[in-house]
Amino acid sequence: MTGDKLSMDDLNRLYRQIPKIDRLLAEKVFVGCNTALLTEAIRQEVELLRAAIGRGEVHEIDEEALKEAILRRYGKMGRPSLRPLVNATGVIIHTNLGRSPIDPELFEEARAVATGYCNLEYDLKAGRRGDRYTHTAAALRELLGCEEALIVNNNAAAVFLILNTFAQGKEAVVSRGELVEIGGSFRIPEVMAASGAKLVEVGTTNKTRLADYEAAIGEETAMLMKVHKSNYTIEGFCAEAAMEEIAALARERGLIDYYDLGSAYLPELPWGLGAAEPSLPRILRDPPSLLSFSGDKLFGGVQAGIILGRKALIDRLKKNQILRMFRVDKVTLALLERTVLAYRRGETDKIPVLRMLFATPEQLRNRAEALRKRLPIPAKILDSQTYVGGGTMPNRKIPTVILALEGEAQELEAAFRAHRIIGRIERDRFVLDMRTVREEDFETIIEAAEKIRNGH
Repeated sequence: MTGDKLSMDDLNRLYRQIPKIDRLLAEKVFVGCNTALLTEAIRQEVELLRAAIGRGEVHEIDEEALKEAILRRYGKMGRPSLRPLVNATGVIIHTNLGRSPIDPELFEEARAVATGYCNLEYDLKAGRRGDRYTHTAAALRELLGCEEALIVNNNAAAVFLILNTFAQGKEAVVSRGELVEIGGSFRIPEVMAASGAKLVEVGTTNKTRLADYEAAIGEETAMLMKVHKSNYTIEGFCAEAAMEEIAALARERGLIDYYDLGSAYLPELPWGLGAAEPSLPRILRDPPSLLSFSGDKLFGGVQAGIILGRKALIDRLKKNQILRMFRVDKVTLALLERTVLAYRRGETDKIPVLRMLFATPEQLRNRAEALRKRLPIPAKILDSQTYVGGGTMPNRKIPTVILALEGEAQELEAAFRAHRIIGRIERDRFVLDMRTVREEDFETIIEAAEKIRNGH
C-alpha cells in the first residue's frame, strides 16, 4: 500500500541513510556467513528497501529490521528448493510430487556406483572400452525375454528416437483416436513432426479398424504405430485394432511395427485394473518389433525411457547420432538396473508404487487408526476412493481409507502444505489419504499437527 508522498529532500535523505554494502558485510550478526551469498542477499534487500522508499512506504530506516530481513533471505538462498515432502493426496504416481518413489534399500545398493567410479563404459573382462547400455539391457533381457533393450532419458525421447531413425522423411501410420497429448502439452503429432516423420492419420476418433491401417499403406510408409491411451479413455461406440493385428500386418508388408506403451507393469494388478491395461508379460507373448515405456510410473523405477525390440532394430537406434542427446547417466542406469533385478528376484515389495497399489483397505484402516491415535487434531476414519495417477489407469478408481481432520478445510490444507504435507480436500474436509501416507511419514505429520494446533 502506498504511503504519504515524500518530498524530494526526504527521499534523498532516506536513500543516503541506507547502509553501504561494505558496512553491512562487516556487521557482527553476519559473522560466519558465506561472503558471496551474503553480498547477494544484501543487494536484494537493499533494492527492495529502495523501491519501498520510492513508493512512500518507508519514512525511517530501521537497520535492525534490515539486518533481520537479510538474514532471512540468506537462509533461504542457502537452502535447496527441491525438498522432500509427504504425499497424503492418495494419488500414487503424482506427477507434481515426483512420480514414482525409489525404495531406500535399492537406492543404497546403487549408492556406491553413484558416488564413486564404476565400470559404466569399461569392459572388465576385456580390459577396454565397453557399452554403458549393456548392464541394464542384460537385466531386462533376462527379466522379459526380449531380444535387446536400450535406455534413454524418458519415453518421449524414446518415441522421438524411434521415429527419427526409422521414419524420417517417410510415413508413420497412427489411429486418430491415439493422437495423445501428455503432460506439459507435448503432443504426438508435434513430436512426430519434430522427428522428421510424416504423420498419416487413419480411422476416426472412436473407431479404427485394421483395414484402415492396410488402406493407408503406400510406397512412403515406413511404420505402423500404436499409441496406448494411458491418460484418457474412449468409451461407448468405439473399437480399435489390437497390437498383435497391427504387428502381423506390418510383418506381412515389410514394415516396422511400434507400440508406444507409455506406462508398463509386470505383475497382474489388483482392483480389476489389468482388464483394460495389458501387462508387459501379456504384450511380450507376441512381441511388437519395437516397444517403449517409462522406467518409472507403473514400472516403479527411476525416470527413463525403456525401448525393447528386435536386436537389429535396437542396433540401428544405437547408431543414430541423436542418441547421445538422450543418453542417461550412471545414476539412472544403476537405479533402473536395481529395480529390474528386484523384479527378477521376485521382490516386488521393494517397488514402492506396487506396495502402495496392492495395500488392502484393512491394512490402510489399521494405518489410519495408528496415526489417528497420535494426532493432536481430532479426525475420523472414512472409506474413500482415489486414482493411480501419473497418466496411467485413466478413470479407474481404487478403494482407499482417509483421515478426515476436524476444522476449516482450506485453512488446514494451507497449514499442512506450509509444513510440506500435501493432502486433499474432499466433501469440505481436509483429508490425509492412507494409500500414499507411509508409516515413516507419521512423525512428520504429528509434529506438523502439533505446530498447527498451537498456531504455528
